[in-house]
Amino acid sequence: QVQLVESGGGLVQAGGSLRLSCVASGLPFSMYNMGWFRQAPGKEREFVANIKWNSISPSYASSVKGRFTISRDNAKNTVYLEMISLRPEDTAVYYCAADVRRYRIVAATALSEYDSWGQGTQVTVSS
Repeated sequence: QVQLVESGGGLVQAGGSLRLSCVASGLPFSMYNMGWFRQAPGKEREFVANIKWNSISPSYASSVKGRFTISRDNAKNTVYLEMISLRPEDTAVYYCAADVRRYRIVAATALSEYDSWGQGTQVTVSS
């Protein structure tokens, strides 16, 4: 049974930073692309960043590019999202997700391409 558990969220002032972690279990983590998504109150869940199984060519939503960094440690079955220069509009529940198709060449940005999801971690940025 696949399980993804996020942590690291919290309340931070604008301009601050946070590091989110997502620990995966129940799947051969190193074979799968991973993604981070977020959902703000009253809005649809949206793509934030993704990283391929081999860590090559991560991609980002334009709204976070240059401020967020996704990385992974396959030995620890963990994917990270480093967030700096946080803005009030970054306030959302952040979810990690796994695309459980092995060694996909292209990391997807669409929610429908991801099969397993964590429960989310709240990030609140105050102005």
